[in-house]
Amino acid sequence: MNSYLREIPPIHELQQDPRFQSLLEEAPFGQVTKSLKEAVDQIRKEILTGDWDQQKHQYLKERLFAEVETKVNELSRYHLQRVINGTGTILHTNLGRARLSEEAIRQVNLTAANYSNLEYNIQKGSRGSRHDVIESILTEVTGAEAAIVVNNNAAAVYLILKALASDQEVIVSRGQLVEIGGSFRVSSIMEESGAKLVEVGTTNKTHLYDYEQAITEDTAMIMKVHTSNFKTIGFTESVDIEELVDVRAKHEGLILYEDLGSGALYDFRKHHIGEEPTVAEVLSKGVDLVSFSGDKLLGGPQAGIIAGKKELIKRLAKHQLARVLRVDKMTLAALEATLKAYVYGEEALNRIPVVRAVLTSETELKERTQRFVDQLDQKVWQWQLEKGTSQVGGGTMPDVELPSVLVHLRHPSLSAQQLFDRLRLGEPAIICRLKDDDLVIDLRTTTEEEVQIVVQALDQINKDCLS
Repeated sequence: MNSYLREIPPIHELQQDPRFQSLLEEAPFGQVTKSLKEAVDQIRKEILTGDWDQQKHQYLKERLFAEVETKVNELSRYHLQRVINGTGTILHTNLGRARLSEEAIRQVNLTAANYSNLEYNIQKGSRGSRHDVIESILTEVTGAEAAIVVNNNAAAVYLILKALASDQEVIVSRGQLVEIGGSFRVSSIMEESGAKLVEVGTTNKTHLYDYEQAITEDTAMIMKVHTSNFKTIGFTESVDIEELVDVRAKHEGLILYEDLGSGALYDFRKHHIGEEPTVAEVLSKGVDLVSFSGDKLLGGPQAGIIAGKKELIKRLAKHQLARVLRVDKMTLAALEATLKAYVYGEEALNRIPVVRAVLTSETELKERTQRFVDQLDQKVWQWQLEKGTSQVGGGTMPDVELPSVLVHLRHPSLSAQQLFDRLRLGEPAIICRLKDDDLVIDLRTTTEEEVQIVVQALDQINKDCLS
């Protein structure tokens, strides 16, 4: 053991090795040296624990520099990487949800690469507010009197409760006390905000009189939570927002707030897709405030958007939490560019990837899928097209299944799991589905460029099998 330890070359000697010098082209001297010391320490530990033998020692330097090279490569590789989504789930939370439009990407690049008027009023030549960057276009597309943006919809819910209902009662139907991803619960966020939860009704049925009987002099708000991430069917009853508007009108100072979650600005119901109300529609019914996500059905960056009465938005903007939860210039740039498509109408909306993907027809998908399989090596790949369904995802439209065309792939010498893993571990990573003994690809969530990358990846996998 001691002889093995003595034969480990000192660091300064290893630094003279050509392999060390070569690695300096990939990373700074200090970082390569740090990786080298870590590799030496690991070998020392293996020697001291007895997990070392003559065969390993014979290739000591090779082992050392192989470890160092691995560490340097890991450091040079970005953790956040491009992924091709072949699952058919449009708002795939694990894969970053909404893909931004080309206009949004250009605006983010322009804003990030230059100084901007983020908090400067060019016309007046004085300090401005970042809230002004986005408010006017938000009010235009939603019909709200005013609006504010925070970093996600959970933050929007928290800000509203903290600023407008802390130490006061908030009435919520038991059937709407939802939990979304990451164990985020309405009841928990309400507790954190200091608001006092008043539950009414039952899990499956809440009546108008449940709300009316629960209102006291300590009630600050009625909160309606749109159940966009699950569906309750059967013996159910809920109270329409119009009825709650009438109740609110009878009580001075009472706030009616609806958390819409997904926040559709486009009416997908025109295409018989889902039952999501639009933000503008809900506000037009007389709700005081709504909140919704920027990176779901809206198709923009992660953000929490609050729209509604000007007096209430002013109170939110002045609250100390508004600064804590504010968004940066890149988010505002992406969101503004996304919202402009909604101003310019149906043709411009087709440039928003989320909207385009949801509206892609089964016929178009069949043509896209056929072009894909026609490029595969017919002597190697076994494929079959099958009617299937895609999902909207992201906790949105849980009961909606979008008709799709799926590709079932098989390789003569690789299992479906092996194919799945090789695509997943490639660059870029390609994420598909597994069903029985088949690799399944849904091209609803891929671009034409990405289809070509998938074809090339499959060709490379086959070449690797032959070599």
